[in-house]
Amino acid sequence: MDRRNFLKTSLVVGGTALTCKNARAQEQHNPDEFVGILVDTTRCIGCRACEIACGETWGMHVPDVLNDGALETHRNTDENQFTVVNKFETEKGDVFVKKQCMHCYQAACATACPTEAMKQMQGGPVVWRGNKCIGCRFCMVSCPFDMPKFEYDEWNPKLQKCTMCFERLEKGQKPACVAACPTDALMFGPRLKNLEVARHRIYSHPDEYEHHIYGEHEVGGTGYIYLSAVPFDQIGFRTDLGKRPYPEYTKEFLYAVPMILFGVPAFLLGLNALADSSRSGPESEFSLEFDIDNEGDK
Repeated sequence: MDRRNFLKTSLVVGGTALTCKNARAQEQHNPDEFVGILVDTTRCIGCRACEIACGETWGMHVPDVLNDGALETHRNTDENQFTVVNKFETEKGDVFVKKQCMHCYQAACATACPTEAMKQMQGGPVVWRGNKCIGCRFCMVSCPFDMPKFEYDEWNPKLQKCTMCFERLEKGQKPACVAACPTDALMFGPRLKNLEVARHRIYSHPDEYEHHIYGEHEVGGTGYIYLSAVPFDQIGFRTDLGKRPYPEYTKEFLYAVPMILFGVPAFLLGLNALADSSRSGPESEFSLEFDIDNEGDK
C-alpha cells in the first residue's frame, strides 16, 4: 500500500470511528445541557412521598403524612424542609402542588451572592456552599420565590433550600423526590425534553390543561416547570413576575459601579481644584488694589 492510499484509508477509518463516537455521545446525556423537573399537578394525589424522601435523604424533618394534618394549611418551605405539598380547592376540585426552589436559569440568588456561596452548578441546579458564605443573606432578599431559608436558631447557621439533589445527580441518580413519586407527577430530565413533553400533553388533551407551562418563561425560565388544570394564580403561584430575568434589573447599576469608583474621585478632585482657584482669585484682586493704593500715596 503506498503512502497516499494509506493516508486515505486512515482518514476513512478515523472518520468512521469519530462518527460512531459522536453518535454514542449524542445518545448519552450532555452534561452541559440544563436539566430540570416537570411537575404535572393533574397527576399529583397529595401522598407527600416526595416530602418523606427528601427528609430521609438529607437527614431533615420527615413528616408524619398520615397524622400531621399539614394539607389543611398552606405551607412554605423552611430551614427543616426543602419541599412541601399544599392542597388548593379550585373550580375543578382539589389540586395538590409541590413547592420547592425553582432553580432559575439566571438565578437572582446566585447573582446577588458576593462570594459565590450560592452558585449555579453545571446543568442548572443552584446550590449553597457553606465554606464560602459570609452570612450577608443577599440571596434571601433577591429570590422572587422566597426560597433560601436561614437557620436563625443555630450557632453555625446555614442557608437551606432544595439543591435538586445535585449530589445524587453527580452519581447518575434522580432527585429523591422524583424517584419516590408513585404517580409520575414528577419527571426529571433535560429541560428541553421536559418542555416538549409538557407541550405534547397540552396539545393532546387541550381540555385537561391550562395552555400555559409555568416556568417556561417566568423570570427568564426555571428548572422546575409546571402543568395545571386551572389558572396558576388559583394554586398559589405568583403571576406578576414577568419574563425578564431578575439579574437584568440590576445590570445597569452594576455597569455603573466602575464609573462610580473612578469617576467620583476624579469629580471631587476637580471640585477641589476649582475651590483652590476661587480662593486664589480674591488674593490677586487684593494685591492689585493694594498696589494701586500705594501708588496713590506716593
